[in-house]
Amino acid sequence: MTTTFPRTRRWLAALVAASLLAPAAPLRAQNNLPALGDAATEDFGVATERRVGEQIMREIRRDPAYLDDPLLLEYVQSLWAPLVVQSRRDGHITPDIDARFAWEAFLVRDHSVNAFALPGGYIGVHLGLIAITGSRDELASVLAHELTHVTQRHIARGIANSRRQSMISLAAMLIGLIAASRANSVDGANAAIIGGQAGMIQGQLNFSRDMEREADRIGFQLLTGAGFAPSGMASMFEKLDQASRLNDSGGYPYLRSHPLTSERIGEARSRLGTEQARPAPGPLSAGLDHAFAMARARVLMDPRVDALRRWQAQDGPRNDLTAAQKLADLYSSALASVLLRDTERADGAVARLQSLLADSPRQDAKAVRWAAMLKGEALLARGDADGAAAALKPLSGDASRPALLMNAEVALAGAGGMAALRRSAEELQTRVAVQSSDATAWALLGRLWAKAGEPLRSRRAEGEAAYALGDLRGAIDRFRAGQGQVRPGNASDFIEASVIDSRLREVQAQLRALIAEQQEQQR
Repeated sequence: MTTTFPRTRRWLAALVAASLLAPAAPLRAQNNLPALGDAATEDFGVATERRVGEQIMREIRRDPAYLDDPLLLEYVQSLWAPLVVQSRRDGHITPDIDARFAWEAFLVRDHSVNAFALPGGYIGVHLGLIAITGSRDELASVLAHELTHVTQRHIARGIANSRRQSMISLAAMLIGLIAASRANSVDGANAAIIGGQAGMIQGQLNFSRDMEREADRIGFQLLTGAGFAPSGMASMFEKLDQASRLNDSGGYPYLRSHPLTSERIGEARSRLGTEQARPAPGPLSAGLDHAFAMARARVLMDPRVDALRRWQAQDGPRNDLTAAQKLADLYSSALASVLLRDTERADGAVARLQSLLADSPRQDAKAVRWAAMLKGEALLARGDADGAAAALKPLSGDASRPALLMNAEVALAGAGGMAALRRSAEELQTRVAVQSSDATAWALLGRLWAKAGEPLRSRRAEGEAAYALGDLRGAIDRFRAGQGQVRPGNASDFIEASVIDSRLREVQAQLRALIAEQQEQQR
């Protein structure tokens, strides 16, 4: 399908996840892994790791498979954030990496079951992984495992074992893979791999045995310490093991870069036996939000019409399902109908979903919010801006990112007139002042200011959106366009123009430094 990572990008994810710069031969189990900060990791220090991670992310963010779905991303971050906090509390995130690493989880629109760690604290999560998890604890266990690969510097440890491959040459090979896949050139990707290091691929497909066991052990501590059920890791291992045995069709790349063994599964079960009776230190409301996140992921992971038709058909009556399963199926059906532009069927599924929630003996505020946002999404898709605004009215006090972005879309569609348009623009302006890396918010802000008759502010926002996506040349073009739109005598334009001039110089300097670095790598 056109919107998923090409095969070469899946190779890239596996290569990086398996330790970016592993040795030419498969890593052997070791009893004495290099200590953090010793001479063995100097060739791939903290600053270098972050820089390589940012370089890779600049390419990934511009790929169609990179997905910024506000609701799903918010949910994944709600699991990721407490794990990061617990890792700091336990001392695994040390001061030398805390300030420099990104600690960012992102989504990949792909139906395969996978997650991977990149240098510099970036964690990629495939929608296919979310779609098969039965609980937030299972998904959190994978995030905890990947977080441990980052905090224990397993990428740097892999480099420490390498004797024949430099960081620069392999980083160049990875960037070559991305460039070839962006050009849809399988031959180019093959040449990058074969020409770069034909003999080291197998060595990069697996973490060493000790690294995997360490990620399991520390990841389990993070999982339970952050308040998730200790059964999450064992049940996730068992689910992956069973599913891969029943369907070995290449849909489980996670198991190729993180191979399960009977030993690892047994250790997960034994840890469960010692921790099961211990209460979670911090309550995390599971509610129905995971059921809706899973339902949303399984629809968005494959946008082909035949796949959407299958999920749309889930709105039929079923008596063999739990209440949560019925709600998830209705959510999937409604969202699939929205994407298929089948407005009548979408309305019916949303109405049944909200009716079931209203009849529930225990009202779940998070579930009601998911349903309200879905209804707003459905009405917005059919062009009913006023109806979407009414659907979102119960969430008027919601200052979350998904609510702000959807309200912006509703305002752009015409609900509330100019007052709503400017109010939404000011709200997003406040957000990006704090979260300057939010490319989606910047892009929406550019559209809002353009419609509000503020061309200079619109150009600045467009430039910042391009910059947040790693498109430095695109950002420079937008900032230069803004310089040509300054209205003489306009005080607000003078201030905005000063900001644009400053940002233009900063981005130009960054681009020159990046070009110089790339030229140095090619020598």
